[in-house]
Amino acid sequence: MLSTLGEIFASSQVGFPVLSLTIFIPLAAAVLVSLMKDAQQIRQIALLATLASFVLSLIPLILFQNGTSDIQFAERYDWIAPLGISYHVGVDGVSILLVVLTTFLSVLTLGFSWKGIKNYFKQYIICLLVLETTVIGVFCALDLFLFFLLWEIMLIPMYFLIKTWGGQRRNYASLKFVLYTLLGSVLMLVGFVILYLNHHSATGTYSFDFLDLLRAPLTRTKQMWVFTLLFFGFAFKVPMFPFHTWLPDAHVEAPTTGSVLLAGVLLKMGTYGFVRFSLPLLPEASLYFMPLMSILGVIGIIYGALLALAQNDMKKLIAYSSISHLGFVILGIFALNADGIQGGIIQMINHGISTSGLFFVVGFLYNRRHTREISEYGGLAKQVPILAVFYLIISLSSLAFPGTNGFVGELMILIGAMKNSWQLAAPAFIGVLLAGAYLLWLYQRLMMGELKNPKNKTLVDLDRIEIGICTALTVVILWMGIYPFPFLKMMDGSVQFITDRLGTATVITETTVPETSSKFALRK
Repeated sequence: MLSTLGEIFASSQVGFPVLSLTIFIPLAAAVLVSLMKDAQQIRQIALLATLASFVLSLIPLILFQNGTSDIQFAERYDWIAPLGISYHVGVDGVSILLVVLTTFLSVLTLGFSWKGIKNYFKQYIICLLVLETTVIGVFCALDLFLFFLLWEIMLIPMYFLIKTWGGQRRNYASLKFVLYTLLGSVLMLVGFVILYLNHHSATGTYSFDFLDLLRAPLTRTKQMWVFTLLFFGFAFKVPMFPFHTWLPDAHVEAPTTGSVLLAGVLLKMGTYGFVRFSLPLLPEASLYFMPLMSILGVIGIIYGALLALAQNDMKKLIAYSSISHLGFVILGIFALNADGIQGGIIQMINHGISTSGLFFVVGFLYNRRHTREISEYGGLAKQVPILAVFYLIISLSSLAFPGTNGFVGELMILIGAMKNSWQLAAPAFIGVLLAGAYLLWLYQRLMMGELKNPKNKTLVDLDRIEIGICTALTVVILWMGIYPFPFLKMMDGSVQFITDRLGTATVITETTVPETSSKFALRK
């Protein structure tokens, strides 16, 4: 029954624009909110829009056709036809879970903001809604110009979230975030233009469409140049070592919702870019740069973990832990085999859940005590036992404890990396041990021991909204940890296509156009 419904929805016979609605309902709500003054009505409209977007994103997830690399639920319309620019969106096994993760976290962040924001509440909600639209659009975009446009627009709401509702150094952090990302974006655009012009020289037509670019032969030299240019765009966004310095500042100064969305979905835009564009479009360059990318991933794993151990600020500790965890994602992706790539993709989702949960916990404590200094806490488990239980589950997820979602991703990444090179994979195991050290040590300093600070003796436990947020995260953590098969099955076809492209890299650089339509067919 579900298979039949999936074929109907994904076919061109039914013009139900499920992805466009998922993308643009939050934007439409932002426009409507801008015309309203009543705070309660603004809350209701925003909640309705984010819930509607989340429910709509579940339709492709539930009806997704496994075992194929086809683009599903595709919508394609001419936009700037003379330049070969179109509005082309769709999902496959690489992007579908990232879309749902974005809509899921958007609902949770709105719930967190229900009562916590006092100043410029309407503008704050508008920023959240616009940010949701741009990030979903990035994960759905199959036209490189559309992808770049949404990538850039995303900077605007995130900039204002940090600058307007951030901490004491918010001006510095917001400007640094924008400048770093813009620098990478300019280079990424140059890479896209080279692909665009190469397609014209090979076929006589202009196109930014990803599926068209797959069919255009690209010489080894051009692949090297384009990979390098795209690398800077994606590496700044991840952020990979040594392009990471903006992240701790942005996390520390951003409001809790900004940190949740930044860690949960925005950082995944960089790793997604590598999987979506670099590997299939530039297979020879990916193979050539594999050792360097793996080394940078391992350095990020260990470097981020060591810096996390040295922090006294909870947010900064979690920020550096993100650098370490995303190093695992890079290591998996550039193992360039099915286990590693699949592990890297699932770990994007896992990191989005676990690290968002950690930032929510910090937000709960900050709203009560207005400090992020670890030394200000201790013995909280006796005062806030519900928070302590949820925090423990989220911490175990982040350190990849068996039975949680993080274990599945890191295990597959390490297996894939070991198949590629045990010399590169072995140091990554140090990062696993260090993650346990800084996360459990943080938990011990916050929750265990005696409740000595008198200011903590008046703390109240989680309210209903906060319990709902933690419960939703816990369900996903345990579901993906105990039964990850449905999530991994969705990726099989797309990951197989990528590994096929990598396996035939020498063929792809020939002057003849490779036959890719059977491997990556378009399902409108």
